[in-house]
Amino acid sequence: MRRDAKQAIVAYCVRIDTFALPIYCQKEKETKVALPDRHEDILRILELRERVSVAELTERLGVSEVTVRKDLSLLEEHGHLVRTRGGARLAQDRARVEPIERRLQASADAKSAIGRYASRLVREGETLYLDSGSTCLALARAIRRMDLRVVTNSLDVLNELADSPSTVLYAIGGSFRRDARSYIGPLAVEAIRRFHFDRAFLGTSGLSTDGVFSAQNAIESEVKRAAIAQAARTIVLTDSSKIGQTAFAIFARPEQVHMVVTDSVAGPQAERIAELRATAPFELLVIDTREDS
Repeated sequence: MRRDAKQAIVAYCVRIDTFALPIYCQKEKETKVALPDRHEDILRILELRERVSVAELTERLGVSEVTVRKDLSLLEEHGHLVRTRGGARLAQDRARVEPIERRLQASADAKSAIGRYASRLVREGETLYLDSGSTCLALARAIRRMDLRVVTNSLDVLNELADSPSTVLYAIGGSFRRDARSYIGPLAVEAIRRFHFDRAFLGTSGLSTDGVFSAQNAIESEVKRAAIAQAARTIVLTDSSKIGQTAFAIFARPEQVHMVVTDSVAGPQAERIAELRATAPFELLVIDTREDS
């Protein structure tokens, strides 16, 4: 990443309120950080059981309750689990979480076309929320020259817009989730509640044919729900491969979303899109990526 872009991110962090944490630039190729063996054991137990108590983990791992509670707190900060009264539950299906580099490459042309189309929905001077994810990143690339205020929890969006002279950029702090290069958790939710958005643009891991939106991570879903609550209009950007799919944690019901923008396809996915269009209360825009390119 260019040196001036790094400096711009630091400068923006100085300008925002104290609830937003400093943003540290990551390398373009993010490597997956190995968890300590005990942490991996906790997550394997959760994958089998979905919920587990502190007492059970203490017995199975042969460590103190204090150690287990510290482990659970750290794993929650990283987005792997959600603390419950006396234990924890799984925050995501680890088997279905793809590396961010792979997600950036998948359906890249469709995502770029969706991002360009979504930029036409934006008006100069608006305040936007941009979610993490590859399709919202495509939108960020399309609005670089517009006069806007952009609030985001995405490190990739921050890097993309850091050197845009017409963008007033606000960084949402919180716990850094490396799988998505995003900031999540209670600090992120609290920060979002300080804003009002003209439009919130969100990504999704799954959109069922009855209009239910879901994400792979339960803590990330809480951040999405907070953004929806603060937005006058909520617009979900998704490539067509996500339609008819369900992910780990629901973040929105059909009536909570105003519009979905996706790409046109043939075959079984076209049938799923038609089924969604027939029942969904929100506006469904299906764009022809060949015409948009």
